[in-house]
Amino acid sequence: MMEYVTLNNGVKMPKLGYGVYQVSNEACERCVLDAISVGYRAIDTAQSYGNEEAVGSAIQKCGVPREQLFLTTKVWISNAGYERAKASIDRSLQKLKTDYIDLLLIHQPFGDYYGTYRAMEEAYRAGKLRAIGVSNFYPDRLIDLCQFVEISPAVNQVETHVFQQQRAAHQYMEKYGVQHESWGPFAEGRKDFFSNPVLTEIGEKYGKSSAQVALRFLLQSDVVAIPKSTHRERMEENLDVFDFSLCETDMEAIRALDEGESLFFSHYDPATVEMLTNMGKSRIV
Repeated sequence: MMEYVTLNNGVKMPKLGYGVYQVSNEACERCVLDAISVGYRAIDTAQSYGNEEAVGSAIQKCGVPREQLFLTTKVWISNAGYERAKASIDRSLQKLKTDYIDLLLIHQPFGDYYGTYRAMEEAYRAGKLRAIGVSNFYPDRLIDLCQFVEISPAVNQVETHVFQQQRAAHQYMEKYGVQHESWGPFAEGRKDFFSNPVLTEIGEKYGKSSAQVALRFLLQSDVVAIPKSTHRERMEENLDVFDFSLCETDMEAIRALDEGESLFFSHYDPATVEMLTNMGKSRIV
């Protein structure tokens, strides 16, 4: 049975969603239809993933009423700034074949993201968006934004998994009423994630897989997660995490796995910032 969190504006969001990062446009429609049929109600895409149309088609065909689905997309760097962001929101609505988006995030904290956020606030007031937020905003930029915008971000989606638990960032999200959401909850399998002895041993105790233990840990840490899989049976497994709870000893054992740094890239690293901003200039969506 799906569980929900209530965002800072009263909107309810599923605690577990289905992410379509790196799912090709060709495979995406089938994957989203599978995800919805096994019970997912939140679908997470982005302008830069190139599969918004496929998500839109799946939503039209799935047979589940639109108001029961929670749809997230993200404004890419090349659409930063008020005018571009405003136009891109309408394009995303068109591609997703919907009158409204449940959650719109700024994908990366680069370019004129203040202008982007103003366009999002305007679209929110116009009823095109049910909630707005950010992605990959580290505490310094998140605080800056929260202090000066009119509508506080509802969500911050950042890399979060057992090896990078974002505990300091989580405290600031809580302080400013921003829901913490994880991308990469399985660290994309890095560091032998699925055969990690701590996760495996705890899983055996509950009759669950290491992946299910990792997701349960995030849920019990008040983190929303969007695991991705292209396999239906794995989608079902990832959803089957609401019928058990980790005890405090297990939670502590998993907290001890935290290395406190990214397994992918740091937005504080100048080379990473150059790479992402160049990508934002070259990948026009």
